[in-house]
Amino acid sequence: MPSLRVEKSSALDEAAELTRSASDYDPMHDQVYRVLREALVTGRIMPGKGVTLRGLAASLNVSLMPVRDAVRRLTAEGGLVAGGNRRLYVPPMTRQRFDELVAARSVLEPEIAARALPHLTKEHVQRLKRLDDSIESSLQSGDVEAYMTGNFRFHFEIYRASSSVVLMPLVESLWQQFGPFMRSVYGRVGTAHLVDQHERAIEAIIHQDEPALRLAIQTDILDGMKLIGVSVLAGGPLEGEALA
Repeated sequence: MPSLRVEKSSALDEAAELTRSASDYDPMHDQVYRVLREALVTGRIMPGKGVTLRGLAASLNVSLMPVRDAVRRLTAEGGLVAGGNRRLYVPPMTRQRFDELVAARSVLEPEIAARALPHLTKEHVQRLKRLDDSIESSLQSGDVEAYMTGNFRFHFEIYRASSSVVLMPLVESLWQQFGPFMRSVYGRVGTAHLVDQHERAIEAIIHQDEPALRLAIQTDILDGMKLIGVSVLAGGPLEGEALA
């Protein structure tokens, strides 16, 4: 895959590392799309100041066309919005949007996990255990970025096993929309208070217990989203600021 080297943004640089396994023959706009999508879903792109298409193209060392195509897709999926002066922004997190995200995640993610369950092997379980160990280390150390990345990889290790062509894009879209704000909240309040629900999910997978897996995923979602909910309800909307 051609290098999507980032000159100034470590957030995008780290996101690019998550896409290194992509085929060298993938179109450039797909590669750019994955880099930006991964940065959103893991919270590496947070509410901050605005960025232009040209600025993104320069930081990724690519032409303007693939960036424009990638941003168009992300905008359609709800991850970005266009603001004034041709700048791109993380959409505002309002109370209504938060409630809808919680409702959608609570329905779709337990369902896609249940559909993945028959396809999850011992190898999946071993990878999930290693990911959970890394998440536990990040919780203890307060490493927010490591937690966000590990949490994303844990959930999608399960979800991808479903091979769902309908649910997977929907779930990815949801993560794009809440990831930046969750990362922002965790950055302010830390990770020491977070409860790791992943062990319950792993046990459910080992025993092929669908109701237990659904419950573990749903509980994990509600625990994580609670922090954003508190910020929204107590402090008003988490205003959508521009990309850092």
